[in-house]
Amino acid sequence: MNTDVRRTLPATAIPDGCLPWSTEQARRWTRELPPAWIPVRWAGLSVYQLVWLTGVLAALGLIWAGVPPYLAAPAALHLVWLPLRPEIVRVSAPVLALVTVAVRPEPVIPVLAGAFLLTAVSLTVSEPRLRARQRQREAAVAAAGGVTAPLPDTERSLGRGRLLSGLGIVLILAGLAGSALPGATGLWEAELDRQGVTTTGFFVSGLGLTALLSGVLGRRRAVSLRTAPAPVLRVLVREDRRVDAEVYAADDVAGLRPLFTVATVLLDVEEDGGTDDGEAELDDFFEQLDDDKRRPEPLREAVLYGAPYDGAEVVLVSAARKPGDPPVAERSTGPVRPVSEAGVRWRLRVARRQAAWTAADDERHRGLVAAARLTKTAPVRSWRAGVLDRLSGCLMVLAGVLLCLAEFTDRDNELWQQILCALFGLYGAFRIPVKLRWRITADRTGLWLNGLRGTTHIPWDDVRSARREAFELKLRRRGGESWTVSSFSWAWYQRRRGLTHPYDAPAAEISAMQADPALRPTGDSEERERGRPLWPLAVPFVVLWVTAVVVSLVWLQGW
Repeated sequence: MNTDVRRTLPATAIPDGCLPWSTEQARRWTRELPPAWIPVRWAGLSVYQLVWLTGVLAALGLIWAGVPPYLAAPAALHLVWLPLRPEIVRVSAPVLALVTVAVRPEPVIPVLAGAFLLTAVSLTVSEPRLRARQRQREAAVAAAGGVTAPLPDTERSLGRGRLLSGLGIVLILAGLAGSALPGATGLWEAELDRQGVTTTGFFVSGLGLTALLSGVLGRRRAVSLRTAPAPVLRVLVREDRRVDAEVYAADDVAGLRPLFTVATVLLDVEEDGGTDDGEAELDDFFEQLDDDKRRPEPLREAVLYGAPYDGAEVVLVSAARKPGDPPVAERSTGPVRPVSEAGVRWRLRVARRQAAWTAADDERHRGLVAAARLTKTAPVRSWRAGVLDRLSGCLMVLAGVLLCLAEFTDRDNELWQQILCALFGLYGAFRIPVKLRWRITADRTGLWLNGLRGTTHIPWDDVRSARREAFELKLRRRGGESWTVSSFSWAWYQRRRGLTHPYDAPAAEISAMQADPALRPTGDSEERERGRPLWPLAVPFVVLWVTAVVVSLVWLQGW
């Protein structure tokens, strides 16, 4: 995590009297963080999705235990609210306990005991975290020494919270409609099916309420930050692998201890009618997906506007990423996420392990690229699916057969499970042809990639990189989405034995051609060499899957 370069901020961009946030003062701030056993907000959509999935499963489990949907859904939503919105828990936990006492659903004793236990655990977890926020803010204000300054974006229109609020309203309406669906349509005859669908609808509405409240709170805190001059501190900042701002103490020039991370957007791209929070967050997300193996950037001097705490809104004015450019002004598009001591230790372990793996992968890639430079040029060069791709496709077919037998021949399976299984099968039917018949063709004009709908052409000037990352062959392009295919990977065995993956060769050859025009093919490829659209190959798989589902439901279950 060390850095060799620190970019300085011009004196004109630093408010008068602005103090550096020293390591000693920052240590006081980190001491006010909640205890390590309290769940806090994680970064990354994958973790959020895991939390939501856990909540759904918990809600369905409560339904099977006999808890009514209007109690099961709020109880499961506490798994979402505890890490994401502890403000809700302060009200929702006691209300849930009071409603349970008033309704007294069967079985009375277990449900009442569970409600009181959930309330006690929720308040025990959320209250210390909420109280810690105030102490963090006080520590940051004390570090600023009473120095304040107006924000650089007070005259701009504020789009903070717009996307989340709109998404929340849509989810609330969709969830309410879904919860009313069983009674309105009569499609679900089994009582357990109706309760499961109703609970899911209530749960989706709860997620919508979470998004709506997050948008409202984010906007409220952002507006409050702009109503008066804010405390200012000099810090160091850089972008992490998720393209979030990572803030360090002003004297932590080695970048050893990140204090917090926060998603940000440039102020100069947020004008009336321009980029809003939602677009900026999506851009950050896709940039993170596209540059998954990016290295840590050099630390840059910055001025932090606002007192940071868990969930706060801030503004950063930092040194330019490129020498000679003006300072960069950014505002938060999400809440401040403090990094705990356990998080720092985990980051160090991950960074060391990933640095070793990345160094080994880079060395192997450079060797393959050097070998590719020695090969003779050809009029046209192509790469296509191999043995591992075909094996992967066959295993997907086998998995589909087993899934069909497991889900559609058992009378005890719920309808929602069968619908979900059918959708997964359709997705697999469209993915199998890509695994079996993908092709990359290189000619003097660029790369030709076949797909379901047709062939895509990427000129050489638009090819950014070609690498094998884990089990994927990824081609990055300028101004467009990355192209990927995936297969099996034996990373641990490969590193141990010094073996290469089949995707390493095309990645190295394309990288050599992209870097040196003299190595590129000299001819023009014909249409038959570029591969045909793959959707005709997907039709038989779709027909077979739909037929298998219908036969299983109608014939084996006697519908």
